[in-house]
Amino acid sequence: MALPKEPRQKMINIMYLVLTAILALNVSNEVIEAFKTVDKSLMSSSDNLGKGTNLVYKSLSEKMTDAQYAEQAKKWVPIANSIKTESDNLNSYIETLKTELKQGSNLKEDGSFKEDALDASTRIFETGKKGDELKARLDAYKQKVVNLDPELKANFEANFPVNSDGVIGKEGKKKDFTASYFHMTPTVAALTILSKFQNNVKNAENQMVSYAHSKLGEVKVKFDKTGVLFGQSSNYVMPGEEITVTAGIGAYSSAAAPQISIGGAGVPVVDGQGTYKFQASGSGKQTKTVTIRYKDQNGNEKVESKEVEYTVGTPGGAAVMLDKMNVFYIGVDNPVTIGSPKGWDKTSVSMSGGTISGSGSKRTVRVSALGTATINVSAEGSAPASFSYRIKKIPDPVFKVGSGKARVPAVEFKNQQFCRADLGDDFLFDLKFNVVSATVYFSGANFPNVTPGSISGNSLAGISSLMARSGPGTSITFVNIKVQGPDGVRSIDERGFTLY
Repeated sequence: MALPKEPRQKMINIMYLVLTAILALNVSNEVIEAFKTVDKSLMSSSDNLGKGTNLVYKSLSEKMTDAQYAEQAKKWVPIANSIKTESDNLNSYIETLKTELKQGSNLKEDGSFKEDALDASTRIFETGKKGDELKARLDAYKQKVVNLDPELKANFEANFPVNSDGVIGKEGKKKDFTASYFHMTPTVAALTILSKFQNNVKNAENQMVSYAHSKLGEVKVKFDKTGVLFGQSSNYVMPGEEITVTAGIGAYSSAAAPQISIGGAGVPVVDGQGTYKFQASGSGKQTKTVTIRYKDQNGNEKVESKEVEYTVGTPGGAAVMLDKMNVFYIGVDNPVTIGSPKGWDKTSVSMSGGTISGSGSKRTVRVSALGTATINVSAEGSAPASFSYRIKKIPDPVFKVGSGKARVPAVEFKNQQFCRADLGDDFLFDLKFNVVSATVYFSGANFPNVTPGSISGNSLAGISSLMARSGPGTSITFVNIKVQGPDGVRSIDERGFTLY
């Protein structure tokens, strides 16, 4: 566009160009906030890893002066110190890249910067070759630390936590490192990727230093009670990267080792700890269920479970977030928030396994059959991203009369006129179930013989005369309960009430 000489028209044209650029490079606020949350989680994870590693360094230092370990310590303590030096250097280098990236995104004195800038990461890492430099530093770090000792090389080279491979593209081929992570990537996403590499370095340092320590003996930590421990190597990964989930007991008896399952499969337990390794797939928020069965210090059997969460990232910044639950439910509107690194005029959204409606970042998904549904987001200039989710039935509601408690004062129960079927508090959808019918049996006090009755709908009018006869010691059982929900009529569990 040729700019005219008139100042007013020139200003209008310049403002038009600026506005067009802003619209073209718009990154949704949902994407920005999602990456900021993940980045915060990564930094917290790195901090926790660092604290654990420092405990190992402290124990190594103490063993240098312990005659029992001095000979082995002479070999492994210098190796551990070299690992620390290399790890600190690489982490510091990545931190300088973060600063440079913020400066390239209009960093201000108050610390704010243009989080949705798409050009800064491309300019610094592609044009400025910082991507190639970072890859070289990551590769050099691996080579230096694994070659500090043949045992380290044998144990860590094949599955080293720090990996500079590019991601696998939709066509099945591995992409270039810089293009994978930094081509037209919003600044906030590029910072998160850099935090991911820092977390990988912290994880590698922790694993290798812990291995060095294991050649001397256990870390001296005193437990005042049995503690269940859960951990993971990273909570933000790219597709194909390996994740290690660990679970164990802080203090236990070798005669009563815990039983551990991760992701539904039992895992071998060594020194009170189970380890499960797998490659990340899909995209978005994922979970693995970890269950530990153990005996406490008093010999009582305990069971503890935890959902270990991690996020599988997508290069380019596309994101899909389920607003209520992390699955799709049959028969209801499932609200979904979609983020794109480009404007919506340059983004297409499709779905398999269900239907998706709406526009912009706010969409609604409907599904009708159990299985898996996948949302595909294609933004111009970015690799297509797919997000898969499980499809489940709405859980069964619980039949209730009055307070819903199993033991009810006789006066309270006799004054009830209606029944209902409620979903649990942890189900976030605002859904109502209506009672269709049920068979009712009265027994116990005032009922020498079991007396049947029935109800239709939510009203208890069909058994009002039997309710009037009931008193303390009467048992009322509702069976063959049918309820109507958004996905149709279903039968739910029977329910009994005892009056007092």
